[in-house]
Formats: sequence, structure tokens, C-alpha cells
Amino acid sequence: SSFLGLRDMQPLLFCSHAQTAPESFCHKKFFQLCGLTSKSPQDVKVIFSILDNDGSGFIEEEELKFFLQRFSPNARILTENETKKFLLAADEDNDGKIGAEGLITGVVRR
Repeated sequence: SSFLGLRDMQPLLFCSHAQTAPESFCHKKFFQLCGLTSKSPQDVKVIFSILDNDGSGFIEEEELKFFLQRFSPNARILTENETKKFLLAADEDNDGKIGAEGLITGVVRR
């Protein structure tokens, strides 16, 4: 379906809690474990809207470091190194922020 329900969010909660050790976060593994690599672009855009906390249409570095907490409030924040790696992977035009298409093509589909 093109709507992410509560059942779809459960793996995200689980995966967010599994990333406890600093520097253990790998965006590729996270998306694979959560099953997001098989989701439609529409589903990924729903995830994008959750991550785009300020509604700007982009995920900035400041928002990205709270990535895990957007799915589970008790999860840790990403380290500066993890955040920069994640940003680098999905920032298609090197403007320091991630658009919806960048999240789909740069992270989820790779």
C-alpha cells in the first residue's frame, strides 16, 4: 500500500533502538533491516516528511542527527561523524541538505 501504518513503523522502532553504540549507525544497513529498500517512493516520502521536522522540504544536518529519535524518542542522537556520512550519501547537489529525491535515490535505493 502507499500508506505507512503502525505495523510498518514497528521495524523502524526496533532498528532505532538497535543502534545503541556510538559510530554503529550505518544508513544502508538501517534501511535494509527496516525493509525500507523495498518500499515505494511514496512510502519513502512519508518517512522523509517525518524527518523533515521544520517542514522546509529538506532534511538539514541538524535534523539528521536526530534521525533515530524521530522513530523512537528514547533512541540516541547520531554522532557528528555518522551524521556527516549520512548527509554525504544523500545530498545529491552538495548544498548541505537532503531533498526527498536524495533520500530515495541516494540512500534507500543504493
